[in-house]
Amino acid sequence: MPRAYGFIEHGGPETEQFFDLPTPEPGPGELLVAVRSAGVNPVDWKVRAGNLPAHAPVDLPAIFGREVAGVVEAVGDGVTGFAIGDEVFGNSLAGGYAEYAIIPTSLAAHKPAEVSFTDAATLAVAAATAYDGLHQLDLHAGETLLVIGVAGGVGVAVAQLAVARGVAVVGTASAEKHELVESLGVTHVPYGPGVVDRLRNVAPDGVDAIYDLVGRDALREVAGLVRDPTRLISGADQATVAELGGSALERARNAEVLEAVAAEVVAGRLRPLVSATFPLHEADAALRVVESGHARGKVVIEVA
Repeated sequence: MPRAYGFIEHGGPETEQFFDLPTPEPGPGELLVAVRSAGVNPVDWKVRAGNLPAHAPVDLPAIFGREVAGVVEAVGDGVTGFAIGDEVFGNSLAGGYAEYAIIPTSLAAHKPAEVSFTDAATLAVAAATAYDGLHQLDLHAGETLLVIGVAGGVGVAVAQLAVARGVAVVGTASAEKHELVESLGVTHVPYGPGVVDRLRNVAPDGVDAIYDLVGRDALREVAGLVRDPTRLISGADQATVAELGGSALERARNAEVLEAVAAEVVAGRLRPLVSATFPLHEADAALRVVESGHARGKVVIEVA
């Protein structure tokens, strides 16, 4: 039977295990995809830990994973635009750390031939989140954007897409990620005491917008740098950003955004920076890297 990796209850890593499950069947408007690669994201362990009740699975046990790339094995009733054998990527409905996954056609896109399965598996969550946030901020060439937590999977996508638009990007990250951050065309400012002073040294007049990916104290400490609080968004901390006069990140979650981010990769404006890959039988190790908070760029599970 096909293998998958998930958790049996909310809690720590001790709740995780492998499962042998029947091959799922696609419903109306759905694709059954033989997974080639699956992206690993912070939301995965946060859901397991019970930190994101709005994203909690209805039934337990549950399979990890929100983004996959693979080959269509079967199509449900009413599906148009996709056929068996198509290479696709998108948002999985019931988990992606698995040999097979279900993707609704509304959250699926054809994988361009120029994009590998590994790279495509980074697009449906991380890159699409970056794209949505930049659209929300409505940034223009010549403006300055501060990205809090620029070295993670979403952050590196935000940085690249913003730089490609002619936006000057300043990003906070740990000191050891200096080389990675600067390679994106971003002015790196290390976390830690004195971060506001360091930011003012590189942006003495403040910034036009802030895209936060950390939240809490890291957000509160630097929020005063944005000239217009309404151009402050957070994908990590809805409560704090609201207190500061900003907004939570708004997600479009549609196929059009997936097609757009794939086009950015093909055009060379977005490089999916995969820092580590793991086979499915080491899915626990892949998740530990992301859960540690020290991942640089994206971590991907390669299923086949």
